[in-house]
Amino acid sequence: MYKLLLCWRYLRTRYIALVCIISVTLGVATMIVVNSVMAGFTHEMQDRLNGMLGDLIFRSRSLDGVLDADAHMAKIREVAGDAVAGMSPTVHVPALMYLTVGGELMPRQITLVGIDEKTYASVSSFGKYLQHPENRRQLDFSLRDGGYDVVDHQADAAAAKPRSVMKNAGWPWRRYKAMLNRERAEQERLSQRSVAADAQPPVEQTVHTQNPFQSIAAAGSEREPEGREFDPASEQHPGIVLGIGICGFRMPDGTDQFLGLPGDDVKISYPLSVLPVKIASHDYTVVDFYESKMSEYDSNFAFVPLKVLQQNRGLIDPETGVGKFTSIQIKLKPGASAEAVRDRLQNAFPAQFYQVNTWRDEQGPLLAAVHMETMVLNVLLFMIIAVAGFGILAIFYMIVVEKTRDIGILKSLGASGGGVMGIFLGYGLSLGMVGAGAGAGLGLLFVAKINEIADLLARATGQPVFDPSVYYFYRIPTIVEPFTVAWIAAGAVAIAVLASVLPARRAARLHPVRALRYE
Repeated sequence: MYKLLLCWRYLRTRYIALVCIISVTLGVATMIVVNSVMAGFTHEMQDRLNGMLGDLIFRSRSLDGVLDADAHMAKIREVAGDAVAGMSPTVHVPALMYLTVGGELMPRQITLVGIDEKTYASVSSFGKYLQHPENRRQLDFSLRDGGYDVVDHQADAAAAKPRSVMKNAGWPWRRYKAMLNRERAEQERLSQRSVAADAQPPVEQTVHTQNPFQSIAAAGSEREPEGREFDPASEQHPGIVLGIGICGFRMPDGTDQFLGLPGDDVKISYPLSVLPVKIASHDYTVVDFYESKMSEYDSNFAFVPLKVLQQNRGLIDPETGVGKFTSIQIKLKPGASAEAVRDRLQNAFPAQFYQVNTWRDEQGPLLAAVHMETMVLNVLLFMIIAVAGFGILAIFYMIVVEKTRDIGILKSLGASGGGVMGIFLGYGLSLGMVGAGAGAGLGLLFVAKINEIADLLARATGQPVFDPSVYYFYRIPTIVEPFTVAWIAAGAVAIAVLASVLPARRAARLHPVRALRYE
């Protein structure tokens, strides 16, 4: 009983112990905050990577792909059994996109992906990243007549910045652009006619040399071939879904700016599947934007109908009409082992022609880098608690020296060496528990209010703490894992107890008589 009373007395009256408690508190709170933020970022990243890539990627090693996706998918089902929930063939092509901005052509390097709009959303989270509610339910490469999101539907309503330009996206924007182009063309035609009239020589010099039917014949030879002309006000080219980073960017204040809108036309150039290599160019109409909030995809990927890309690039066998594919996205049923299915498929298909990867294999270096960063941060932050442990060690040595006579009195009254040692170990345990408890509470409170704190710091400093133009998130994602909080608190308590072992042993070994004579 006397051990508990002495521990409680030292904890209340010795304010130097407050320094140790504060050190442990700050160390524990910092580790909880950092681990929660890293866990939130990691979860968001993995969720988006898995949603984009699917569980398995069956890929041809040839850039031109291989024929007959249906036959390959049938064999995949035969090998994988009931583990497969869905599959969708795709074609990946490196391409160059030309977007008209302010009357100038702006080239952008992209990866053109041909997808089957009926099945692709079933093997990935592609659909939920689109900007039109109807396309999120079922993708259609036809241009919509308005109704696009005017705010980011993935963000909190209070935090999302308005995208007012998207209000008129779709057919209203396309018809408006077509009207402006017609007016501009008419003005240019009238201007050219006026210039030509001013440049005409006097009539008496040309009346005998100019054939009055010559201009009519020449004009007739330059006319478009017979048939209906393409009307952009009522027609569209094959649809294309652009990553939002291809034709948009985010300002530091979180607002989005767009270089183009759904309804605009773009020209795509890519190599044909022939030798010698030839370059083909085709027009596409932007029908929607894709925003996964992973800049690697949002600023690089563009999606078009699979059959259109196969036809335009020459990936259809002229004799059989069967198209080629470069990869098949595979969705597994819950509980199925992606690694086991991957190994079975890789053994069933020739490795020199096909490659089978899980989504973790595809993004292995990135996931490994994030894991390593988290581990290094934990080691560095745990050193803060270790410093607090050394502080406890030094303070306890001071207490032993200061209380030498008191220790001698306790021993002369019958206290054992183990009892004296228990006093200091209990004191270290109490310091660690109080500091760890306060640190856990402070850390959890900070995590709960981290976005409000970030906003407050941004207003105070004038600089965004969490720049949405870099991270593409409006709010800082956090996940509190109880096991992580528990081991951080337990580690802090263990360090405090270990730091008190040496002083406690010294106190326990003091001889009563020498302790009483200590000056």
